[in-house]
Amino acid sequence: MCHTYYHVYITFLKELKLPKEQQGRATLVLSSMSNDFEDLKSRVEASGLFREVLEFDEKREDFFPELARWRKGGGGFLGNLYCRIRFTRRYAQLEAPYVPVDFREYEDIYVYCDSDPIGYYLNQNKIYYHAVEDGLNCLKNFDAARYDNRGHFKLKAFLSRKLNLIFVQNGYGKYCLDMEVNDISAIHYPCPQYIEAPRKELVDRLTREDKERILKAFIRDMEGLKEQLEQGAGEENKILILTDPLCTLDVRERIFRDIIRMYEPEGKIFLKPHPRDELDYRSKFGEYPQFDAKIPMEMLQFFPGVRFRKVVGVFTEIKDLPFAEETVCLGADFMDAYEDPLIHRQNEQI
Repeated sequence: MCHTYYHVYITFLKELKLPKEQQGRATLVLSSMSNDFEDLKSRVEASGLFREVLEFDEKREDFFPELARWRKGGGGFLGNLYCRIRFTRRYAQLEAPYVPVDFREYEDIYVYCDSDPIGYYLNQNKIYYHAVEDGLNCLKNFDAARYDNRGHFKLKAFLSRKLNLIFVQNGYGKYCLDMEVNDISAIHYPCPQYIEAPRKELVDRLTREDKERILKAFIRDMEGLKEQLEQGAGEENKILILTDPLCTLDVRERIFRDIIRMYEPEGKIFLKPHPRDELDYRSKFGEYPQFDAKIPMEMLQFFPGVRFRKVVGVFTEIKDLPFAEETVCLGADFMDAYEDPLIHRQNEQI
């Protein structure tokens, strides 16, 4: 159950780890709630790695006007709790008609980002599943379960995990069997349900054939990408800047103009827009070579000889990238100058 291109990429890694005779049996579900997957479905189908690929028109809570009264809450803790119980149950009921598959027919279910409506649906319908972290080491910077439920967290976790009266994501749902994370040591508040599944181990075991299979599924224009990579073939100092869907569009543009200004003296700038970044970098930063936003940046590691002297990101986890000589994560201190620190320092508020 995938919500982003990165989720699909990790799913490829997990399926390719299986013995050959066990591959091709899984169903891949693509939710359109967070991403426009465009023609990814047809390319994944052509890979032959999945039995079927289904699309899920997953609905946000604001699609159902009647949920607003329960999201608003009531008077005091007990009033809020009552409203949350009603919200949890009703949301799962309203989502049901849009679910494209009978999850009860499957032996194992893996869900990325169970904080989305699918998490409510599975728990209220008593369907067991495995959760998978939304992004690489994403809980290190934003422990969403604890942030969203700060104040009486242990009680809320009990009401979710033991009684299934409300729903708390990321390992605290009653029907969540476990949650895969890349590195437990990076998480400040580990959950008993977390299990460590390092992504690097999945990548290291890939064969050349596996890598080609992944590239064919994710690369829309292989020749165009090769041309982009060749643009910097003669450059010794190449700087790759990874964008993030930060702030409002006007502030976001200022952020990345400032980052370019910081690192342009060090070498030739390349941009890799985030798949969910809606800023038009082609028109606003047209003077800089850019990679297709829909390509997970991890694809670059499958091209022999691709190297960047430095890869720079704001919050994207970029430690140990095989195509980077050096990585820079600007982080919260950098972002303090552009927005209220409370917006991006969530873990400090827990």
